[in-house]
Amino acid sequence: MTIVLAYSGGLDTSVLLKKFALAGHRVIAMTLDLGESDGTAGADAQAALEAARSKALALGAYDALLIDARERFIATMALPALRANALYEGVYPLSAALSRPLIAALLVETAHRYGADAIAHGCTGKGNDQVRIEIAARALDPALKVLAPLRDEPLSRPDAIAFAQANGVPVAHTHAKPYSVDANLWGRSIEAGVLEDPWKAPPEDAFAWTASPNRRPSEPENLVVEFETGVPSFDRLAGAELVAALNQRAGAHGVGRIDLIEDRVVGVKSREVYECPGSIALIVAHKALERLVLTRDELRFKSLLDQRYAELIYDGLWPSPLRKAIDAFNAALAERMTGRVRLKLHQGSVVADGSASPFGLYDESLATYGAGDRFKHDAAEGFIALWGLPLELRAKVERDMLTAAH
Repeated sequence: MTIVLAYSGGLDTSVLLKKFALAGHRVIAMTLDLGESDGTAGADAQAALEAARSKALALGAYDALLIDARERFIATMALPALRANALYEGVYPLSAALSRPLIAALLVETAHRYGADAIAHGCTGKGNDQVRIEIAARALDPALKVLAPLRDEPLSRPDAIAFAQANGVPVAHTHAKPYSVDANLWGRSIEAGVLEDPWKAPPEDAFAWTASPNRRPSEPENLVVEFETGVPSFDRLAGAELVAALNQRAGAHGVGRIDLIEDRVVGVKSREVYECPGSIALIVAHKALERLVLTRDELRFKSLLDQRYAELIYDGLWPSPLRKAIDAFNAALAERMTGRVRLKLHQGSVVADGSASPFGLYDESLATYGAGDRFKHDAAEGFIALWGLPLELRAKVERDMLTAAH
């Protein structure tokens, strides 16, 4: 059997690769660059990715691919989510959830390229990612078999280490930081270890992208995010470079730390800690521009769609027609989403304290209480009478009924 394996280079997927190879399967190891370090393409990050590819070949992979998917991730996953201000349970920007449909798409594309019989992942039966990857893969090619060995036969950490040591699989594991970490340009998620106790505060060694309080600048920093039909740029940077730059700038101020008791797809609650400096900063800026440009009805209706959009992503329903329909709605609004927003970064917070747009609906002459006021105050009396007429009539009916009863 020819199998395309989503390969991270970590212990679990390395054990899976070795087991497949020992069983006589032809394995294509697929490793993605989604900006796992701090969102930059530094030498250390590139070296780690190359090391994963070399490790896969050493473990018996027929071929090992290293795919730079950063720009595709931002363009096809993150930007649609930004247009929807997607925050799961109002907090989490869905960094891990957004990457899974793209991983599935690349697994399927690679399987077609190599004529593979199956794709495989290292997700367990308790997590969300099995749902996201498998639904996305089946939506693209229902005939392709999806293997989930760690769900079918769960492998404990000690058993995985023992197998690795017995079969020449390099083990790099420390008990000092027993966290499970997943990262891409849109954010970094941390779970397990001491974080499984929701009463305990996350220790500082869990964080890598956001500065601790005693290392943050004492003075606030201002930066301006530009939008052109809903697409952001900053300091002449766009796409993956933009998000990487904001990860560093906002992260230096401690922006984007999230501690969430999260409702998983499979029905259990879990404690998740995230670092999402760039994505949080962009969502704050995008919301600020929306408030300036969109009408009240658009904002009210869109807030309902935004929540549903985040739920669809989290629940693994990225391929759903509803998500695509909401994308079309957001694309229509994005035609007016041109302007700039000034953000203030300081001590773990990011706020928008200035916005401007050629499509802005704010009219100072109508809003001011100063000398230039052009608002027709005398029109308010008639407006109030009509606006409150249904309630006034209802009150009259109740009074008449009460009088008749006595």
